[in-house]
Amino acid sequence: MSNEPIHIIGGGLAGSEAAWQAAEAGAKVILHEMRGVRETDAHQTEDLAELVCSNSFRSDDYEQNAVGLLHEEMRRCNSLIMRAADQHKLPAGGALAVDRHGFSAAVTVAIANHANITVVREEIADWPPGDWQHVIIATGPLTSPALAEAVLEKTGEDSLAFFDAIAPIVHYDSINHDIAWKQSRYDKAGPGGTGADYLNLPMDKDQYFAFVEALKTAPLHEFKDWEKVPYFDGCLPIEVMAERGPETLRHGPMKPVGLTNPRNPTVKPYAIVQLRQDNALGTLWNMVGFQTKMRYGIQAEIFRMIPGLENAQFARLGGLHRNTFINSPKVLAPDLKLKVDQRIRFAGQVTGVEGYVESAAVGLITGRMTAAESLGGSLPIPPATTALGALIGHITGGHIEAESYSGARSFQPMNVNFGLFPEVTITKPEGVKRWRGPEKTIAKRRAITSRALDDLKAWA
Repeated sequence: MSNEPIHIIGGGLAGSEAAWQAAEAGAKVILHEMRGVRETDAHQTEDLAELVCSNSFRSDDYEQNAVGLLHEEMRRCNSLIMRAADQHKLPAGGALAVDRHGFSAAVTVAIANHANITVVREEIADWPPGDWQHVIIATGPLTSPALAEAVLEKTGEDSLAFFDAIAPIVHYDSINHDIAWKQSRYDKAGPGGTGADYLNLPMDKDQYFAFVEALKTAPLHEFKDWEKVPYFDGCLPIEVMAERGPETLRHGPMKPVGLTNPRNPTVKPYAIVQLRQDNALGTLWNMVGFQTKMRYGIQAEIFRMIPGLENAQFARLGGLHRNTFINSPKVLAPDLKLKVDQRIRFAGQVTGVEGYVESAAVGLITGRMTAAESLGGSLPIPPATTALGALIGHITGGHIEAESYSGARSFQPMNVNFGLFPEVTITKPEGVKRWRGPEKTIAKRRAITSRALDDLKAWA
């Protein structure tokens, strides 16, 4: 058994979850967080696990959605991140959305009060010292330049960066409620929701195309080599989507399906903008899917073209932050250890997972595995049939390199999804000759999630 503490670099979702899991297992943890000493371009507070983009953890349906299954697996593994999310959830249809300030404050207090965790506010600007026997690097998308350079030098792999775009937040009382109506898509009620959890703003055809044209001509923040930035499709800036075709937005975040305008129920809007509650008081609402790289001076002008937002006041305009992740399939072993330095594990978004929950999930695994080793034991990787195991399997070995490799890395960030799971065999219920409609898909997902939770129980 080692008396050496586990050093965790980074106090975001992954680092906080890793610290919690390791400490709960009985290991001593030192959590190094640079905010408070060095600020980032995206964070606004010094709280741990601060949410800098959306406040949604996405679907909470563990039977039919892969991220919902990941939620449930993490809950069953005593996840601090899921506990804080459940304590501070907001109405959001079928999604699990949280009050961002209450959520991060709860994580910060839990970490600060744990007897096995010491939080040190400092920047780790070089490779971890040689006398640190157990290290988890969980610096996330905003890894400090000095540490990023050290990682690059150690691994010999170029870091691959992209920019995450942040959606604007609107003051509720500045929205025109004679135009907006409350309804979740298909009236679906999620955790703490009622089925009327989103504000909907309708557009007719002329309004929609005028809006798309404004997006396409808006001045943008300028970055070096901007054209070469590989965006992740799950978080594209809205103006980038507009550039992909005039109908792209109304088949994406502005799709008019599953919603009926009660003030004009016989006329279907050509497109619909949705806003989701962003804080517990209900005073702030974020524009769903409206991440943007537009310059601040033009954002409010363009967004006020949306019916219902003519006089909108913005608590926060959209913005961008750099996101750096390593080429995990090449540099990490299956147990998330760095191949060239077995003291080091990586966790969170820096490994090439995408999403809050996925980042925290990798922290959960690294925290448990590192704690087991520091206490003289070992812990296997979660089964590939679980959401946790499927996610780890993808970032460490499930990726297939592009056939025509030309120097550009083909490994890209990934959300958890059912395509990462091993196949499952399903049979028709007795008396059923053929599947009808979505019955087979529903049955397959239930089989995957049931198998996952059974296999997780044996591992956890």
